[in-house]
Amino acid sequence: MKTAASTSTQSLWMFGLIAVALAAVGVLQSWSLSLTILNYCLISAIMALGLNVQWGYAGLFNVGLMGFAALGGVAAVLVSMRPVADAWQAGGMGVATALVVAVATVALALLAKQRLPKGKTRRNVIIAIIVVGFFVFRAVFDPAVELIESVNPAQTGYLGGLGLPIVLSWVVGGVLAAAVAWVIGKITLGLRSDYLAIATLGISEIIIAVLKNEEWLTRGVKNVNGLPRPVPYEVDLQATVWIQDWATRLGVSVQDMASIYVKLLYAGLAIGVLIILMWLAQTALRSPWGRMMRAIRDNETAAEAMGKHVTGRHLQVFVIGSAIVGLAGAMMTTLDGQFTPTSYNPLRFTFLVWVMVIVGGSGNNLGSILGGFLIWFFWVEAEPLGQWLLGVLTSGMDASSPLKAHLLDSAAHMRLITMGLILLVTLRFRPRGLLPETKERARSGH
Repeated sequence: MKTAASTSTQSLWMFGLIAVALAAVGVLQSWSLSLTILNYCLISAIMALGLNVQWGYAGLFNVGLMGFAALGGVAAVLVSMRPVADAWQAGGMGVATALVVAVATVALALLAKQRLPKGKTRRNVIIAIIVVGFFVFRAVFDPAVELIESVNPAQTGYLGGLGLPIVLSWVVGGVLAAAVAWVIGKITLGLRSDYLAIATLGISEIIIAVLKNEEWLTRGVKNVNGLPRPVPYEVDLQATVWIQDWATRLGVSVQDMASIYVKLLYAGLAIGVLIILMWLAQTALRSPWGRMMRAIRDNETAAEAMGKHVTGRHLQVFVIGSAIVGLAGAMMTTLDGQFTPTSYNPLRFTFLVWVMVIVGGSGNNLGSILGGFLIWFFWVEAEPLGQWLLGVLTSGMDASSPLKAHLLDSAAHMRLITMGLILLVTLRFRPRGLLPETKERARSGH
């Protein structure tokens, strides 16, 4: 293992190279694009940090990241969007009544399980409660949903949110993801790692399916546009004197200056969140709790023999990591300005984040952040770089050559090729990642 000093030096060099790459994008393409990439790199780093807490700390193989990211996106809608008064008048009370029926059904079923003696009678009573409760729920819920979705479906067709500041949704997104993770963890964390992966993937797909189809809640595939912002609008900034002065000093247009300023504000918020999470993650990693988690990760049998509640600790770390992913999902929806359920696909929110953690260095919080920056940068820039490279390689071909046209059209696939190449090269030459766990941290786990 490498020492802490050598790892720190490598960290400075690698983050320095990423800074140079972002600066190159600003000079050669545009500073607005460079700052956009920076913002998504920061959010990706937060998401990778959440996965590292689960995998790097405890060895939990979670491939349901997109479900928790989507829950964060839902939180942004439910917290920040204004309530749709007509929809609430049409069916809001019906939905609320249906939810009360659902909670009462679950409560009665649990009460029957506790109070009645084991046997056929208890089983039949519980089944009867669930069946009756289900049909009553549907009888109240379905008409209410139809009424809500019929209210101006082109613009609304859903209940809306609470109209609160959208930054609050970042906290709510983390809490919502943590609550769902607790329920999922209670069901799945007793499974073996491969079964856990299948279970988390399946449950995340269920979450996405619900968000796509429950239009009364999220508008489904119609998307929710125009989310409030935690920063000013570019149009408003363009009319300010100081933005105009800075645009004149830097020799850029007023529109570009306003866009750059807004993206810098977003970056400042994301950096603040990332610093706080990094400090908390490092503090936890170096605490007795962190040493215990690494001991469980390295040898569950020995840890259990020493009296550690392995499943309970797994549940803790699963909830914490999912909360971080949910927070990142709310931040990404805020940055996008819209909630699009169809965008939550495994390639974006599962495969890429896993590559970030593997390439950056599993078990190293700084490594996962580095992986978030590195992978997202190449994910965005792979296509234009591929277009340029293929243009150079085919420059000697005839303009009407079908091979040249085919190669230039293939530039869009450079993203997947680049991700696979980075992963293969890393696993071949740095199998423990670019910034693996340091020797001091490894010793602290004994």
